Amino acid sequence: MSFFIHGHSIGRGSRTYKSWAMMLQRCLNEKDSSYSNYGAKGVSVNERWMKFENFFADMGERPLETTLDRYPSKDGHYEPGNCRWATRREQQNNLKSNVRIIHDGKDLTLSAWSRELKLSYTALKKRHQKGDKPPRLFRPIEVSL
Repeated sequence: MSFFIHGHSIGRGSRTYKSWAMMLQRCLNEKDSSYSNYGAKGVSVNERWMKFENFFADMGERPLETTLDRYPSKDGHYEPGNCRWATRREQQNNLKSNVRIIHDGKDLTLSAWSRELKLSYTALKKRHQKGDKPPRLFRPIEVSL
């Protein structure tokens, strides 16, 4: 049986509804392929969000080219205040495997520093692996001819 809530067909499902349903599966269904990275590690869904209507009221419509992201705490639960609709780039910046550098009050990933300073990511990564720290890490890249 299918019915509509806020224009979202339960059963067939909108993008927003599918994101909600997949979140529940990751955290609650031991047979889900992602369960080992979520529910098995203790990631839970806030009781309020067990109902789609409440999830939708808190998160709103899922914008195009976004997915549900636990943020600001990637180790936190699915709950109001710790989730957002994020782009692929935002999701990538929230990975545990990222190298984060704090400099001049900014906390960015190595990749974000590369974009901000218009420096080669590969060169920054090599410098970081060598042990360079800011500001030396961010010195201009020398090109040999």
